[in-house]
Amino acid sequence: MQKEDLRKLQYRELKSLVNNLYSFNRFYHDRMKEQNVHPDDITCLSDVSKLPFMYKQDLRDNYPTNMFTASNSEVVRYHVSSGTTGKPTLVGYTRNDLDYWTEALARSLTSVGIGADDTMQISYGYGLFTGGLGLHYGAEKVGATVLPSGTGGTERQVELIKDLGVTAIACTPSYLVHIGDVAKRMGVDIRRDTKLRKAVLGAEPWSDNMRKHIEETMGVRAYDIYGTSEMAGPMFTECEERNGIHMAGDIVYCEIIDPDSGEVLEEGQKGELVVTMLKKEAMPMIRYRIKDITSLSTEECACGRTSPRISRISGRSDDMLIIRGINVFPSQIEYTLLRIPELAGHYMIYVTREGALDRLLIQVEIKEEAFSDKIEDMNRLRSRVEAELKRYLNIAAEVELKAPGELPRFESKAKRVIDKRVI
Repeated sequence: MQKEDLRKLQYRELKSLVNNLYSFNRFYHDRMKEQNVHPDDITCLSDVSKLPFMYKQDLRDNYPTNMFTASNSEVVRYHVSSGTTGKPTLVGYTRNDLDYWTEALARSLTSVGIGADDTMQISYGYGLFTGGLGLHYGAEKVGATVLPSGTGGTERQVELIKDLGVTAIACTPSYLVHIGDVAKRMGVDIRRDTKLRKAVLGAEPWSDNMRKHIEETMGVRAYDIYGTSEMAGPMFTECEERNGIHMAGDIVYCEIIDPDSGEVLEEGQKGELVVTMLKKEAMPMIRYRIKDITSLSTEECACGRTSPRISRISGRSDDMLIIRGINVFPSQIEYTLLRIPELAGHYMIYVTREGALDRLLIQVEIKEEAFSDKIEDMNRLRSRVEAELKRYLNIAAEVELKAPGELPRFESKAKRVIDKRVI
């Protein structure tokens, strides 16, 4: 769809959404009144900036269903967020909501070349978490043979990948690394002994160096997927060009704002992603502040798609660590660690406070082939890691090297940051 046609479509959807919510939804009616904005004030797409923001706390304050605009008989499914940053939030879906979610994922999987000839293993959690069922229905819609393995039982997952000729997998990047490690211990070379060649990875921050690590060690081409439980679940992916995540413009309208001022930023500038879901029925969302840091491009992709794209998520405006006055994102630390060939993709970040000073401790595993029983070798490597972290983060960090297999593995969302500071 041409850019101007898409904007006309988005405006029609937005205008209808605002009118309905102002007339029939108490939360949005009151929030618009507080902001002193009326549906008549929305006369073009850019007027979306006049509308109030919506926050995760709003979902918590209205738990469980006070923000729903569909009746109980119209809601056909619930999902509940993981609650990694606080009290879980409830999301409801009408039949049309599920159809649009599935449609978004079907387009996304098609854009990475997954179709009827593929067998796709879904190694996200099923149940309350949106990952498993979301990918499941999207993969079925494109005609792929779906293997709903869920998480856990990793040796069994490796066997299934091998025995059933699995060609694509969807899971967290850290779990795929774990699958690769387990396969290696089982004597299975993913590249040589299986047909697994594509991975759709998300639900946790990861870096381009993690992508490179996965592709070099497993021979699996890795694609980033994006979505949140509040939007519906995982929805949008990169295409084969891997130059940003395509956000279907007929389903979602995206803005990038300054996290501090709330001002809408120009295209290409990095800031906080704000989404307006144009078609949601059970629990509509206008200007939801996701807190993910990214940038937006509406330039046509080399693949020929004209949908807007967001860049790789570089962190979150609310989980950003401030250590001795310096902003640090965990993704920056991962990026730095994975530039060092002797290190594996497993690490933990600990932040403590000693007196008035913050202390940053990073534990990282060494690759088996890089491990040495000579203390001087390990000391040299540790010093090099600390120097690299200082160079990229502009902050001193203490590093502990760990032997292969010593750090925890995660089958769902990785929890790599332990912040013990009492502030």
